[in-house]
Amino acid sequence: MNPTTPDRAPEHNLGWSLAVLLRRWHEHVEQALTDLPHGSRGYHVLSIAAEGEAPTQACLADRLLIDRSVMTYLLDDLEAADLVRRRVDPKDRRARRVRPTDHGRAVLARAEKVVEHVEERLLGGLAPEHRALFRASASTAAVSVRRHSPDTDPCEAVLQVTGLSEKEPAPSDRAG
Repeated sequence: MNPTTPDRAPEHNLGWSLAVLLRRWHEHVEQALTDLPHGSRGYHVLSIAAEGEAPTQACLADRLLIDRSVMTYLLDDLEAADLVRRRVDPKDRRARRVRPTDHGRAVLARAEKVVEHVEERLLGGLAPEHRALFRASASTAAVSVRRHSPDTDPCEAVLQVTGLSEKEPAPSDRAG
């Protein structure tokens, strides 16, 4: 087998390896989550909203590095699907806290299983203990990068790697 064979990764090329994994993860997760508003992006919002104390809408946007106006449209759609509720923050009436509904929690539980299945298939070439180590190492590295480069936009990275373009509907296109 020579180094140009498609089945062989360019040795020591982390960027290529991560790009291949991210592209496949995104393709398969988007296909698997077609019933969830905004697919993987909606999944990430729902996941963060379900953690601990209800985050504010602004904190969700900041944590996921999603433009606040885009976050508003995304939450509108998740709320219309009865997946989340926005409530006034008792400490700051200008802020809205986002919480999953019971239906949203059930949808999230199913989505987590779907994503886990996709990830198991994607990493199927690794032994189970190596899959766990890869996940833990990738998470540690991502948290470190985020801490040192807080403006790193994961959504933009996905768009660049997958070759997709971000097209959020204009407010006038959302009536419907």
